[in-house]
Amino acid sequence: MNHSFVVHVPDAALEPEPLAHEQIVSGTPVVTGKVLWESADGRQLRGIWQITPGVVTDTEADELFVVISGSATIEVEDGPTLTVGPGDMAVLRAGDRTTWTVHETLRKAYAINL
Repeated sequence: MNHSFVVHVPDAALEPEPLAHEQIVSGTPVVTGKVLWESADGRQLRGIWQITPGVVTDTEADELFVVISGSATIEVEDGPTLTVGPGDMAVLRAGDRTTWTVHETLRKAYAINL
């Protein structure tokens, strides 16, 4: 998209996103999402992401997100444990290794810098 826009995040349609088997620690989490905007050089992304309950690991990008619904605990290796829920804004540093324990299906709006 190359113009201004608005999207109602709570009920926006999302598309399946692959989750590598080795990232799943427990449960059967399903990930969906949608990139709403991408910079011309592909280094900035804005979008919506959702994950169902379970425990997964990840290596983070430079990201700011706001939780729209659901809840999770995010353990940052050698860092803090973040508890997030509706209305919370969080910042993750590029390279952070994390373990996400998703308690209720979590939907977030994000801004990522690669």
